[in-house]
Amino acid sequence: MANVSKVQIKEFVKRKLSTDPVWARHALLKIFEFQTMEEQKSKDTMFNNGVGFTGTDGRILSSLATQLQRKGYLSEKQMALVFKKMPKYWIQVVKISDKEKLNSLIQS
Repeated sequence: MANVSKVQIKEFVKRKLSTDPVWARHALLKIFEFQTMEEQKSKDTMFNNGVGFTGTDGRILSSLATQLQRKGYLSEKQMALVFKKMPKYWIQVVKISDKEKLNSLIQS
């Protein structure tokens, strides 16, 4: 099995987060989990701790994650926003991913 480069990983994950509803929804929920409890309750980003959503995305993405948890779905318009915003979180997604599985997906 050949080694997968960081560029390949970045491109693959960003593409998945911008086009694959399963990847985008799962990442949205996982990144939301990284928000502190206080941030989750207020649906806003308060701390610059290197995990969770950025300050500009905190409110909207927390709101969408909460809706997804409660109702189990997002509208087409909401998914379009998730597809637009989630690729910037590719590093956090890679950090929580199974590296071997990710590499095998990229190579297939």
